[in-house]
Amino acid sequence: MRQTYRIIPIYTSDVSGVCSALYELGGMVVIHDPSGCNSTYNTHDEIRWYDQDSLIFISGLTEIDAVMGNDEKFLSDIKETAGELHPKFIALVSSPIPFMNGTDFPALSKVLETETGIPAFAVPTNGMHDYVYGAGKALEEIARRFVPEQMEDRNGSERTVNLLGATPLDFGPISKVEELKKNLEQYGWKTISTWAMGDSLEDLAQAGKAEMNLVISSVGLMAAKMLKEKYGTPYVIGTPYKEYAERISEALEKRIQIPAIEDRRRENLQGTGNSEKIITLIGEPVTIGSLAAIIERRHHYKTRILCPLENAEGLLGEHDLKICGEEEMENALKNAQIVVADPLYRPICPIECEFYERAHIAFSGRMFLKNK
Repeated sequence: MRQTYRIIPIYTSDVSGVCSALYELGGMVVIHDPSGCNSTYNTHDEIRWYDQDSLIFISGLTEIDAVMGNDEKFLSDIKETAGELHPKFIALVSSPIPFMNGTDFPALSKVLETETGIPAFAVPTNGMHDYVYGAGKALEEIARRFVPEQMEDRNGSERTVNLLGATPLDFGPISKVEELKKNLEQYGWKTISTWAMGDSLEDLAQAGKAEMNLVISSVGLMAAKMLKEKYGTPYVIGTPYKEYAERISEALEKRIQIPAIEDRRRENLQGTGNSEKIITLIGEPVTIGSLAAIIERRHHYKTRILCPLENAEGLLGEHDLKICGEEEMENALKNAQIVVADPLYRPICPIECEFYERAHIAFSGRMFLKNK
């Protein structure tokens, strides 16, 4: 019961993470789950739903189908729909019920690919992980399946980069991602592909041409490792906010993998600061880590990151904390003086602390979209 959430919500799940990562790529995503979960996804986690079409379906799993393991109906429905809509790929996503029943999704995807001729794959979700894992695995599969092993015109052109890990769950509207691209362009970097907002599957297939990969959120880390395995392309981890783009450009040039951690370590060693107060930031480690580096480099305040997400290994500084559960988060915030976080964290922060709102769609959905 120590993991029970009484006040704050939980982060978007891995299933929604997959849908978000693949939303614009022209594929067909099928969530194997009872009817209704698709509306949960599109009304809470997907801000593109009313402006841009995407082939995201729910299987409408019934109790008897779950108990009897009626995979034939599941396959038949997918084949019929795919025959009408001609998607570029089919992605199967598991929710908790078929996961507990042991449904063999890799086998089902092979059957679909053989019988339809459409590339099909399964993303190993179970509804028990957060969105970073689900979206990360989805983009990793795109890198594995759709970026060719050999590219005839690959020349590793200088100052070209892929942006990996762009989803509305971390960045909000596409305009925010376009800003990041423009920030890099000011320092001579040309973006080959953005994974996965604003570009098509064909654009992502050109990723092997880039000189560097930039992981702008932890969602893109698995894809970066896959592209490094395929092409040997180095990657840097950091978000090129306007105030940090020059530093990110330098890191890309010098192959500094996580500049934010290096910058914050340097500031701590120098021991300078405008105040004895520490600024506590809560959220996804790459975006928040880059913001913390800006605060320390430009304003010389000390910072501390509290990361409630799973995939944070190697992305946090020595004074940061990986948090598991509401109770642990509440204890970590007990003495916080200045907090930067999603507004829904305010109820578990000390009453007397200074609180600065930074809305995070993966945490509070559309509630504070106007603040993005």
